[in-house]
Amino acid sequence: MKKIKQNILNEISLTEKSIKQYKEMSKPIAPDCAIGRISRMDAINNKSVVEASLRQAESKLRNLKRVFSKVDTNEFGICLKCKQPIPLKRILIRPESLFCVNCSQ
Repeated sequence: MKKIKQNILNEISLTEKSIKQYKEMSKPIAPDCAIGRISRMDAINNKSVVEASLRQAESKLRNLKRVFSKVDTNEFGICLKCKQPIPLKRILIRPESLFCVNCSQ
């Protein structure tokens, strides 16, 4: 259990760092910035990709915090859908998992 807690805390820390980076990268591009029409279109496209990554990271962080709050309860490691135990290997690989492999598909 100690290893799982530490793994979750590490993932929370890494995800928070990623969120900060994504927020920095997704700042608007000033229209007076002379980067050219094609470069601006490319920058806008890249911004969309970064914003999608930011949303995924924020969702992962919410799930990690939710899972961490349940570590010391009977609800920890139990699939939200089928109420069966989530395999330990899945918890170690994807600590933010709220569902077992079958229910996550």
